[in-house]
Amino acid sequence: MTDKNPELDRWNQRYDQDSYLFGTAPNAFLARQADRLPAHGRVLAVADGDGRNGVWLAEHGLEVLSVDFSPVALAKAEKLAALRGVSIETLETSLYDWAWPEATFDVIVAIFFQFAEPSNRALVFQGIRQALKPGGLLLLEGYRPEQVDYGTGGPPQRENMYTEALLRDAFGDHEIELLESYDAEVDEGAGHSGMSALIDLVARKPA
Repeated sequence: MTDKNPELDRWNQRYDQDSYLFGTAPNAFLARQADRLPAHGRVLAVADGDGRNGVWLAEHGLEVLSVDFSPVALAKAEKLAALRGVSIETLETSLYDWAWPEATFDVIVAIFFQFAEPSNRALVFQGIRQALKPGGLLLLEGYRPEQVDYGTGGPPQRENMYTEALLRDAFGDHEIELLESYDAEVDEGAGHSGMSALIDLVARKPA
């Protein structure tokens, strides 16, 4: 498969396999936040790839919009949803060009979108802030700069990674319920496997 966008072509090729690149189970951090999820509501799964997180959220009775720029990934997400007996809405778009809606989502889930370099990351963070409803919940996990030394997932650019100071600066006007840095073994498909330098954020937009 070829495309005029080399990065898109690379991701399409990564997803173009029978197995799921990051597995079919939800991200471990996300799964630990199950009790924080509302009983119903609309959820945005940012850069949801081949759907493991969006499908899991739909299984919890939530209305899910799964956004990614890879059509190959989104087709696999829809297939996984059908296999699990749930439905998700998918949207093929670039997070940098998307017209992020205003105050639309009760929950936004942003897991490991470390492909975003700092200026584009700022655009995505601003989009998240804009799209989250007042009182809405943000669940975000990423890698810290030390992840580059582990080499067990994510790109080799330290500047793409997160620190507590960076996340506090980006979401400091939200109520931060959890901000934690730690190292842990990750076993989430071929894409994320091994000891990893993680950082978790749970924040709520002021009502």
